[in-house]
Amino acid sequence: MLRDSDRIRLEDKWFDADSTSESFDNRLFVRVAAKKKRFTEVSFKYTIFDGCYFRKCEFLSCDFTGCRFIATNFYGATFSGCIFDYATFEKTSIADDILDNNCPGSENIKAKFAQTLRTNYQQLGEAKSANKAMSVELDATKTHLYKAWSSNERYFRAKYQGWKRIQFFFGWLSFKVLDILWGNGESIPKLTRSILVFLVSIAIIDTFKFRDAGLIQSYWRALIEAPQIFLGTRVPGNFSHSALTGILTARLIMFGALTSLIIKRYGRR
Repeated sequence: MLRDSDRIRLEDKWFDADSTSESFDNRLFVRVAAKKKRFTEVSFKYTIFDGCYFRKCEFLSCDFTGCRFIATNFYGATFSGCIFDYATFEKTSIADDILDNNCPGSENIKAKFAQTLRTNYQQLGEAKSANKAMSVELDATKTHLYKAWSSNERYFRAKYQGWKRIQFFFGWLSFKVLDILWGNGESIPKLTRSILVFLVSIAIIDTFKFRDAGLIQSYWRALIEAPQIFLGTRVPGNFSHSALTGILTARLIMFGALTSLIIKRYGRR
């Protein structure tokens, strides 16, 4: 059975005064505007903001639970202590400092909040804000995955039991490994570090198998030759075909990851 949601439509309206402790729940705001107004403890639960304009407004302890923001402009607006649980954003201009002190408390909801903001910033071509949202999303996801299998909190132990708990352990482990290798596709320094570690590994194996491991000069010479072997410009005859195939595979994967990371990281503008 379906019933009317009783959503009230407000179109082409203007806030001409500050608002305190009022309720605008379940509204449809179409081209609603305000300029330099203060909203204190105002409830906007499940309200849709479509093409709205709130220039340099101040929102203090407001509730935006379940709100949907579409092509809305919050130029110069500030938010302090507001609730954005389950809120979504589409082509909405809003400062990325909302991620600093207005994120939801639960990590899974926080990750979804950061994800919708990241998508929103990508739609607007704001690469710096998108990167910041991605960082918050990854941190929240990592924490949630860890708590899902390890935390003794009642919420996690009631929701994630048995095999599901094991699945979250492997999910967290995979996330952690990828984070170390290349920051889950978001960190060039981490990928560079992984490549350097791989080069050092080639040099150490080369020294212990084919050189005099008691001489420092052997390690130094192997380290100098490691990049040549990795890039394929030098093919040592004492390396087996399996070893060379493994190095080639690693090279292709790492270069592919680097290309993907550069495109993702700097191609958002």
